[in-house]
Amino acid sequence: MKDRNTGADAPEAGASRQAPAPSVSMSRASGANQDTRPVQPVNGWSADASGGPAQPAGQPPKGRKRRKRRRGRKVFARDGQQPVVDRPAPQVAPAGLSQPALSVLAPEQGKAAAGQGRPRHELPVFAALDLGTNNCRLLMAIPTRHGQFRVIDAFSRIVRLGEGLSASGRLSAAAMDRAVEALKVCGDKLRARKVRRARLIATEACRSAENGQEFLDRVEREAGLKLEIIDRQTEARLAVSGCGSLVERNTRGVVLFDIGGGSSEIALIDLTRHRTPRLANHIVSWTSLPVGVVSLAERYGGRIVTREVFDAMVTDVAERLQAFEGRGRLDHLVDGPDFHLLGTSGTVTTLAGVHLELERYDRRRVDGLWMDRDNVDRMVAKLVGWDFQQRVANPCIGADRADLVLAGCAILEAIRAVWPAERLRVADRGLREGILSELMADDGVWRDTARGRP
Repeated sequence: MKDRNTGADAPEAGASRQAPAPSVSMSRASGANQDTRPVQPVNGWSADASGGPAQPAGQPPKGRKRRKRRRGRKVFARDGQQPVVDRPAPQVAPAGLSQPALSVLAPEQGKAAAGQGRPRHELPVFAALDLGTNNCRLLMAIPTRHGQFRVIDAFSRIVRLGEGLSASGRLSAAAMDRAVEALKVCGDKLRARKVRRARLIATEACRSAENGQEFLDRVEREAGLKLEIIDRQTEARLAVSGCGSLVERNTRGVVLFDIGGGSSEIALIDLTRHRTPRLANHIVSWTSLPVGVVSLAERYGGRIVTREVFDAMVTDVAERLQAFEGRGRLDHLVDGPDFHLLGTSGTVTTLAGVHLELERYDRRRVDGLWMDRDNVDRMVAKLVGWDFQQRVANPCIGADRADLVLAGCAILEAIRAVWPAERLRVADRGLREGILSELMADDGVWRDTARGRP
């Protein structure tokens, strides 16, 4: 399976597509917001600003001014101020990481984690990991302008953790092996940075599997990561939180959906009342369908999908939606110009990529894209008309998604039948971005930035 560093070249989360932020380097920003004030002693010891070993407070620095050449730039120690010591910091486990994982770092890894030459005060790093039925995804970001952040590192790998789950009720050994290997990569990335806060979640596959908790215990032992199984309501709320910036000011109603591998979350959002910064505060009804692209494809087949098979999948999902009692809460807005669908999933981003005829998937062109009803109709019909090899050959689908994309389209069509909006907005963002937004808001970093503090 290919690894994709999705999101690292994307605009700042929350930024509009009309004014995209500059592209982001994969490396940590250096030199910004550097504090040149002396470090104050704490409990009789003064901590080195670079994260190096502490020295007794009040002890004068050894020798005269020292000049060091490091990474092509000159560094001078100030009079009366302890010099920056280029040594690894003591390892402290970020939130969501178990302590044993940090003890197995090799010396060279420890140096990378300490961040040599790091400015005295950097913007804090936050992390979000989402282990779903089909994908393992990680985002790390720093806060920027109020309500926004910039991705500094990302990782995505298709692991198909839920493969065979719908038939057996258990996670298979091969699927768990794939997921653990991906999570080890995520663990290395987390330990290589000084993460202030992190939230590491698992969704439908681990929720429903008989051996879900057993698998998470293995993840903690082997990858050093302690994952949290979230409920479906939390999953829906986080998806909404991650897409808030894609809902424009004049919008009155939105149906946001997240088509996952093992479940599909749908949230109805009413914005006719006083609008608050958190879009999740406006959810008036929600549901989680126990069906996703993996489970539906396994039930009906994903490689050979005739029009009749596709229609059967749509009917299956439509019957599940009929049981959703709150589906009519936005009926008074559906026919209006200020109502639209908002999709966050691989299904809608794939449709958007095919619609744009991209030679290579480009998140910057897909995230925030508007598709009208006719465009969606044409793209769904095109994909249904392709055979398996044609789907594999498309650069926005590929071999990893070729057997899943039509199941996703069937779920999309069932949703569109209930809420026949004229427009669909595509979001290449979701759970992870929602986690990051909530972590940063709860931590108060944007309040600090507004007051002029880094």
